[in-house]
Amino acid sequence: MLAVASYGVSMLFSVFVWRKNFRTDDRVNYSLLMVGLALHTVALAKRGFSLERCPVHNLFEATAFFLWTILVVYAFLGIFSRLRHLGAFTSPVVFAVGVFALMPSLDPPHGPELTFSGGWISLHATLILLSYGAFALGAAAAVMYLTQEHDLKLHKIKAILSKLPSIERIEKIEQRLLLSGFALLTIGLAIIPIAVGQPANISFASDSKVLWSGVVWVAYLGLVVWHYRFHLIGRRFAWGVISTFVFVLLTFWGTNLMSQVHN
Repeated sequence: MLAVASYGVSMLFSVFVWRKNFRTDDRVNYSLLMVGLALHTVALAKRGFSLERCPVHNLFEATAFFLWTILVVYAFLGIFSRLRHLGAFTSPVVFAVGVFALMPSLDPPHGPELTFSGGWISLHATLILLSYGAFALGAAAAVMYLTQEHDLKLHKIKAILSKLPSIERIEKIEQRLLLSGFALLTIGLAIIPIAVGQPANISFASDSKVLWSGVVWVAYLGLVVWHYRFHLIGRRFAWGVISTFVFVLLTFWGTNLMSQVHN
């Protein structure tokens, strides 16, 4: 709750950053998000040690871990001063999803668990959720790209005075985050046969989360191929990155609830 409160303060401060047209270094916003990340990390660690496993076994835990991956990726990108403004594009989503995650119904008492092999399931979940974190920052970079492009077209002085990166550099960030997320997602899905023992009366082939993960993988594969093979760039590429992540964000929760394996 303290972490989410910190994200809320960051979101409010982001309004000030937007009104100032990104003309100042966003150290305050970065610091607020890092305070939230520190609190978030402590909360996950306490829960993980108390349950003696990686805390990714229900919708609350998966959501909390997903938010944590977004902030971890941002923590590294924010080291570079011109990339700190990604926080202004990220904090509203982090705060909104964080409030959603605090709903008590998402954290029911733990029942009987499926049989997993060693720590493979934790590695599988971590890689998958890290890929979502990379996709989320990629979508934030895409919004930043559209903002900078808009300013260049209509308010050239405003764009020059802004401390946002050039649109060429933002597009490279989008590309790298997309490729990193796709690689993590691919590895995370590839180790499923090793990570999960076959539970009785459950078919992986028809499980909603497994099918959804396949759809997400194909969607991002299409985006990667479209970009590198058919030279999808600029606004269309940015909108493709945003719309694909919005699909993931809106459907992640429902497929979890319908899944026998993941719920």
